[in-house]
Amino acid sequence: WLMSDNMHHQWLLLAACFWVIFMFMVASKFITLTFKDPDGYGAKQEPLILTAVTKVEEAHVPEEEHWPEEFQPTGKAFTGNLIRQPLVHMERLELLRNVCRDTALRNLSHTAVSKFVLDRIFVCDKHKILFCQTPKVGNTQWKKVLIVLNGAYSSIEEIPENIVHDHEKNGLPRLSSFSDAEIKKRLNLYFKFFIVRDPFERLISAFKDKFVHNPRFEPWYRHEIAPGIIRKYRKNRTETKGLQFEDFVRYLGDPNHRWLDVQFGDHIIHWVTYVELCAPCEITYSVIGHHETLEDDAPYILKAAGIDHLVSYPTIPPGITVYNKTKVERYFSGVSKRDIRRLYARFEGDFKLFGYREPDFLLN
Repeated sequence: WLMSDNMHHQWLLLAACFWVIFMFMVASKFITLTFKDPDGYGAKQEPLILTAVTKVEEAHVPEEEHWPEEFQPTGKAFTGNLIRQPLVHMERLELLRNVCRDTALRNLSHTAVSKFVLDRIFVCDKHKILFCQTPKVGNTQWKKVLIVLNGAYSSIEEIPENIVHDHEKNGLPRLSSFSDAEIKKRLNLYFKFFIVRDPFERLISAFKDKFVHNPRFEPWYRHEIAPGIIRKYRKNRTETKGLQFEDFVRYLGDPNHRWLDVQFGDHIIHWVTYVELCAPCEITYSVIGHHETLEDDAPYILKAAGIDHLVSYPTIPPGITVYNKTKVERYFSGVSKRDIRRLYARFEGDFKLFGYREPDFLLN
């Protein structure tokens, strides 16, 4: 009897074990079916560290922005379904959003979406693209891309150099040329991008181009703007040499620089901040390219805009986009720390919004 009772208990224990195993198998199957990606069947899965998915976000427009009610931009980062972006581009946009929310930097990161800003934005209606012009970052090449897309020329090679910046002949309308309702529609729906560069290196490029080399026939930089800066900001009045970089920095870092800017007109676009040019905290851009990584960013922008099969970005000469730390330090070596700090104070918004480090020579 005792043996029979022990066998009975063993059978009960064995049955219980089988029952536990069976329930575990059922639960495992249920978990697998529940969390399996229904759209991932048969597709090659990309590493999480390389790509990610982000949802379309509504543009952030400060409540105090002085726009007509019907003109408030509510642009989307991308239209349509979810768009896959490399992690670096997502991080750039996230950094931008975070800095835009930083109240301590508000005066350096926010600007009114004025006619000055709308004049900087070029329109390609055919492919629903807006490009904000930021000089000294390969802007001319992007204009050529849009000129081809707008149908004025069939290829970039066919575009005469004198046509690119002739806005009456290049077929590139500015956003400011549309009605308020049409502007709002384009800000809402179009793919929007611009390119940035280390702020101090960009200023060096602008100085060299406009006051040293002056390759295009633009006499006003040497004969009107340079003398105006010298009269106001040169310390040694007996010097007769042309505009020096330290004069240029002193002018840019002056909190009262605007009275000269007004006299210089739109020529100042070559050295005003990215914030003043493109209003990145008021307009939600789809992509922000960096000049230092343009070899990768240019193809990505074309693909993200859906035009990579129609046009290619012109070939970039080797080394031209690399940040030249030695050059920057050499130019600023003759500038006083006080003037450099004042210059950084003006461009701090650009440094912070786009992830550029404060220069080492300013920290030492």
